[in-house]
Amino acid sequence: MSASTQRKQRVLTGYRPTGPMHIGHWFGNVENMLRLQEEHECFYFIADWHMLTTHFDRTAELPGFTRELVLDLLAAGIDPDRVTLYRQSDIKEVAEMTLLLGMITPLGWLERVPTYKERLRDAAERDIANYGLLGYPLLQTVDITIVKGELVPVGEDQVPHLELSREIVRRFNRLYGPVLVEPQPLLSETPLIPGTDGRKMSKSLDNVINVRDDEETVRRAVRTFITDPQKVRRGDPGRPEICPVFTLHRRFSPDILAWTEENCRSGALGCVECKTNLADRIVTYFRDFRERREELEHRPGLVEEILAAGAAKVRPVVEETMKAVRDAMHLS
Repeated sequence: MSASTQRKQRVLTGYRPTGPMHIGHWFGNVENMLRLQEEHECFYFIADWHMLTTHFDRTAELPGFTRELVLDLLAAGIDPDRVTLYRQSDIKEVAEMTLLLGMITPLGWLERVPTYKERLRDAAERDIANYGLLGYPLLQTVDITIVKGELVPVGEDQVPHLELSREIVRRFNRLYGPVLVEPQPLLSETPLIPGTDGRKMSKSLDNVINVRDDEETVRRAVRTFITDPQKVRRGDPGRPEICPVFTLHRRFSPDILAWTEENCRSGALGCVECKTNLADRIVTYFRDFRERREELEHRPGLVEEILAAGAAKVRPVVEETMKAVRDAMHLS
């Protein structure tokens, strides 16, 4: 088979609708999704059931969050004519297969996933120690295998989740025959994007800049960023390697990066000017996105139309997988 006719491998990735997309999402997820749609057969889904694992008390917001996320993805450049974009909860077979795979998944496998305890720790003020959160990797396994996903984009910290999925698939295939496709990791860069307080940008930490924020909101947020504590005033030499503002300059300001570093270290560049320069570039970087997003906002019915088309496209694959699973397990 020639390279020009070789079948593209199927990539599966999901995105939880938990609120506005911020710039950490953009560089951690969206840029990768844009690249992958050029290279692979991509199945992208809105992970609304996954959202419930930590936001089960905010279901009234789910329809709005879903709509906003789809519009954000479209404005970013995700092309529904090139990828299959669908909503997880529209595929009811996902729930059935999660039940079936749950029967063969040892509890200890789920308890050893490091991100489970990390999420409990990060949300210590909320009661999220529920079955859904513990079973998150199992639901993730079903998301992948029910559509015959071959490649899953993951960062290094997500490899244990995918390895668990692979173990579950191997166990099912040993018990019932070679039915499920064992997914492979597609390692991707997951850059640490700092928030206004210097920690990883996260909605739960209230330290984000959203990609669709207007100019004044962006400038106000950038002004609140912490900087090098030893650089109190202009003239003090700075240490850009520890400064969250400079970390963002690496993403947004390649044209003045060397100048910024040199003048920060010498003390010639003050933090106020440095932040102003960063805000200018963030505003410019996302200007086209905001304009496209505004246009899409005025197209009623667009989101549901796209999600319905995606569900219709993915359903034959899902039905084929479920028939094979039921037959292998001798279920009607």
